[in-house]
Amino acid sequence: MIFYYSGCGNSKFIAKSIAEALNDKLVFIPEAQREGKFEYNLAENETLGFVYPIYSWRPPHLVEEFVNSLKINGKPSYVWTAVTCGDNVGETEKIFRKELEAIGLSLDAAFCFKMPNTYVNMVGMSVDKPEIANEKIAKAKEKLPKVIDLIKQHAKYSDMIKGGLPRFKSNVIGSGFYKWASDKPFFSTDDCISCGMCVKVCPMQNITMDNGRPHWNGHCNTCDACYHHCPKHAIQYGKTTRGKGQYFFKD
Repeated sequence: MIFYYSGCGNSKFIAKSIAEALNDKLVFIPEAQREGKFEYNLAENETLGFVYPIYSWRPPHLVEEFVNSLKINGKPSYVWTAVTCGDNVGETEKIFRKELEAIGLSLDAAFCFKMPNTYVNMVGMSVDKPEIANEKIAKAKEKLPKVIDLIKQHAKYSDMIKGGLPRFKSNVIGSGFYKWASDKPFFSTDDCISCGMCVKVCPMQNITMDNGRPHWNGHCNTCDACYHHCPKHAIQYGKTTRGKGQYFFKD
């Protein structure tokens, strides 16, 4: 069983690729949370995986909340996580390991895939240039078979890219991220064509249409899927996204 979360598709691609290779079941975390599905039964010798993007050098808040409420019946034969990041992950592995231990699970392996940047809501942060994005995707695809083999072997493994100042980034910046992150700055420009794409792609189902324009309802996880998928680039986040590009993973 693989639990996953994805906004712009990077982590979905990784989770889907591994699930297909292992003939494993995928569970989309936001959907499970909405439906109140936190209890799962494992078959004998079944493995357990968690796939998600890195938000501010730690697991996304909704992933942490889901794990805190998770109840697994049966002992998994192997527990792994695979994360996607633009550059590095800080102390994500250490944080996630502790969260799993709190519900009686031990993390056996942690894998990291560099994928194109998606977070654009801060000054100085933008999408990668196309050549860099394509290079990251190519390297991730090249790495996937190795990761899948390691999972099949139940290997004890870690290749997380911590980067500089991991403790400060994860525990100071990361811990404070959701204290100021908000969907209030989101708005649509007059280029909006009322297509509803933003409503469709929001993993949190946080967007509704109001008089033909998107309205954000305060339950945002700042994945920026709405911004990146807008066919007219009509969604902006205050002034910080002006002139920035768009990206989402295309199968």
